[in-house]
Amino acid sequence: MTGPETALDALDGLLERAAELIARARRLVVFTGAGVSTESGIPDFRSPSGIWARYDPLELSYQNFIASEEGRRKYWQLGRELYATVRGARPNPAHLAIAELERLGFLQCVITQNIDNLHQKAGTSPERVIELHGNATRARCLACGEPYTRDEIQARLEAGEEVPACRCGGIIKPHTILFGEAMPLLETLEAERRARAADCFLVVGSSLVVYPAAYMPLYAKEAGARLIIVNLTSTPLDEHADVRIPGKAGEVMAGLLARVRARLVR
Repeated sequence: MTGPETALDALDGLLERAAELIARARRLVVFTGAGVSTESGIPDFRSPSGIWARYDPLELSYQNFIASEEGRRKYWQLGRELYATVRGARPNPAHLAIAELERLGFLQCVITQNIDNLHQKAGTSPERVIELHGNATRARCLACGEPYTRDEIQARLEAGEEVPACRCGGIIKPHTILFGEAMPLLETLEAERRARAADCFLVVGSSLVVYPAAYMPLYAKEAGARLIIVNLTSTPLDEHADVRIPGKAGEVMAGLLARVRARLVR
């Protein structure tokens, strides 16, 4: 048997094992990271070619954003560029497979580190998506609470406004969590609750190095859930996984979905 055939057989075996765990699950929780978004053309933050390779995260921190107009100007310069990419992005096979798992009745919720709204665009119910790092399609005034769509803010930026301010004069902040900002409390607590209640926890496209988000698979495993990790590179939690599938999120999730579907018609 040749090397490629051996690798394909090994991958098929991993997909079959993972599909069996999902098909038997009653409380499946999916956790997604940047590896899902990058396949839709959205840059990540931490890779050698990511956003922090081109921008200093300290200059774009929450503290700088709040402290000075210059800090906000630098953020919105990046925000204008990044949101144009986010707005034009489309769900890829990984997003679509996860949405299909909901339609098939398996998915309890998605816990995501991504800010791009692509799970919702793919058809996952918004109430089933827990966004640990916020959502790039929304913004609000920190003084009066006035909500804004990110499209409104983008139009102002593209019209030449460098630092959009609220009608009340307050600071408009994107709904995303900035570098150095605390995680949203309610979403973090709900994610932990869902993780501890899961009987199968599927990680897709996350290197699992950003905490406290990376605790979620551990919470699930400690509570007795089966853990499946799908990621192109290794993660610090691989040794805890019941099934570890190396590969691109879209390709692996499409194959996994096909095998889950096959079990439904047996």
